[in-house]
Amino acid sequence: MPATVIPFGAKRVRDAKPAPGAEPRASWVTFEVARPGGQPVPYGILLVDEETDALTFRLRDPSCLEELDEQESDILRALPEDLRQKGLERGGSHLLDSFEDSLSNFFRIGDRRTIVYSGDARATVNNLFYEIADPVFRPFVSHLPVYSLRAAATKFGESMDNQQGEHEAERWVRAPKNLRLSDGMFVACVVGRSMEPRIPDGSACIFRAPVTGSRNGRLLLIEKSGETDFSSRYTVKRYARQGPLAESADREGAIRLEPLNKEFPAFDLTADEFRVIAEFVQVLPGEVLQAGEVIQD
Repeated sequence: MPATVIPFGAKRVRDAKPAPGAEPRASWVTFEVARPGGQPVPYGILLVDEETDALTFRLRDPSCLEELDEQESDILRALPEDLRQKGLERGGSHLLDSFEDSLSNFFRIGDRRTIVYSGDARATVNNLFYEIADPVFRPFVSHLPVYSLRAAATKFGESMDNQQGEHEAERWVRAPKNLRLSDGMFVACVVGRSMEPRIPDGSACIFRAPVTGSRNGRLLLIEKSGETDFSSRYTVKRYARQGPLAESADREGAIRLEPLNKEFPAFDLTADEFRVIAEFVQVLPGEVLQAGEVIQD
């Protein structure tokens, strides 16, 4: 499974509070793998907020290391959950202390450093990870952004202000090697069974915006206008033109939106009842997201 960012709840374990207006500070270390006869390899970043003692980390995928034996592979795959549990039980600072006292063989950590950051621990870990543990990171060349659906709808929706950099990615994930990327691509999570088997329930999916040319027969991310229930506001469906050959939704009385799973019914929406956000490209294999969801059903 590809490496993920796992932020922990800000459980207060210290009484000290930062001075008014002071920016959050954190301690961080490089987490390394040292295989017999080889040099230590940066494998991830561990960061501990100095006020809350909350641990945030990101690790590389074990597949990045060649010729792992079965035991080494099992250890690396169990590592994220092990770190999560120890961070919750002991607190982040105690965990770093214990690593500095005990790690010397397969796992090692670098020198502890201090950083002043914006308060978004996940984004800070991402930046450190790409700079140190995964230096091949190149936006829209090697990686794609993960957006919440609210951010994606604002950034890519039709007739919306599309200011570059206005809506920051929640994080970035590595894209498939054979996929040609563009600035309008992003990743979001799709839940529900209405588009199975093409889109399995819970899949991380790649979308592309804007949608140009004929929409007929394409799988589209749709925002339903006037829907106040966020869980029902966004859907992925096949766009099926009804009636004349006009391609624009503005020129059609209604558009049929069809599921791929025959257990679910199709439905019609008029042009003023929805807008197209993006087109489905493919499922991103193996990726697990904690981002905003696309509710299908």
